[in-house]
Amino acid sequence: MKLITSTLFALTALVVSSLAADNYPVFHTNNVILFQGDSITDGGRQRTGGDFNHTMGQDYVYIAAGQVGAEYPERNLTFINRGIGGNTVTDLAARWQKDTLDLKPDILSILIGINDTLGSKQTIEQYEQTYDHLLAEMVAALPHTKIVLCEPFILPVGKREPNYKAERAEVEKRQEILARLAAKYHLPIVRYQAAYDVACGKSAPDHWLWDGVHPTYAGHYLLVQEWMKTVNQFWPNG
Repeated sequence: MKLITSTLFALTALVVSSLAADNYPVFHTNNVILFQGDSITDGGRQRTGGDFNHTMGQDYVYIAAGQVGAEYPERNLTFINRGIGGNTVTDLAARWQKDTLDLKPDILSILIGINDTLGSKQTIEQYEQTYDHLLAEMVAALPHTKIVLCEPFILPVGKREPNYKAERAEVEKRQEILARLAAKYHLPIVRYQAAYDVACGKSAPDHWLWDGVHPTYAGHYLLVQEWMKTVNQFWPNG
C-alpha cells in the first residue's frame, strides 16, 4: 500500500511539474509579437482582407504563431507579420513608424540584410547607421519592447554558388554589424548562419535554402527552432 501511495504521489508531482513548465516564458498574456523583414519574413502573406489563413504568410512566422498559439491559447497572443519582399534596411526605415512603432509590439523580431548585401548600392556603413538609428528610435519610443535581432544568411545553392565565397564574406560583414548592435543595445541575436552551416552536415544546402537565400519548409522550421532557443536563453524568466 505504501509503495502504491508513493508511486501515485510521484506521478502526481510529475504531472503538476509538467503542467507548471512554461516552454515559452517570453510570451506574456495579451502580448503583440511583430516580425519585420524582407521576403523571407513576408512569405507571400496576404496584405488585406480577413482571410486569416494567409495573413501570416507561408514561413517561419506562420509556424511560430501556430506553435505558440496552439500551446498557449489562453494567453491571447497577437502575431503580426510586416515583412515585405525585396526590402533593404533603408526600405524598412521608410515604413518604420507605420509598420513598427505605431503597432506598439511587446516583442519585435527583425530579419533584414540579404537585400542590402546582394545587388544593393548601399554601403556597409549606411547599413549600420540606418539599423542603429531604427533601434535607437524603438528603444526611445517603446523602452519595454523586447527586440530580437536575426542574422541574414546565405548558402551555396543555384546562382549563389559561383560567387559564394565573396557573397558569404559580404553577408558576414552584416552579421558582424548585428553583433555590434546587439552588444550596444543588450539584445539577443539569432545565429542563423551557424545553424544552417551545422544543418548542412546533415543534408545538402538546397534542403534548407532552395536558392541559397530563401528557406524551404525545413529551412523555415529551423529558423523557428533557433529563434525560440535564443529568446528562451536570453529571457529565461520572461
